[in-house]
Amino acid sequence: MGVGRMLIALGIVLVVLGLLFTIGEKLPMHLGRLPGDIYVRGKQASFYFPIVTCILLSVVLSLVIWLVRR
Repeated sequence: MGVGRMLIALGIVLVVLGLLFTIGEKLPMHLGRLPGDIYVRGKQASFYFPIVTCILLSVVLSLVIWLVRR
């Protein structure tokens, strides 16, 4: 029964990812370019760290894992 739930959760995650890739270009905020992500641009180099995107993905994945184990 555990494998079945895991496959269902994986299927749901894949559907959501597919929808994000399909309609993601039309959304006002792109994943990876959210407000709060750190981007520093210098004359010769730039630094980008998507901290808010990482936090959002962590929350979503934690919720999915919690639902699977439940």
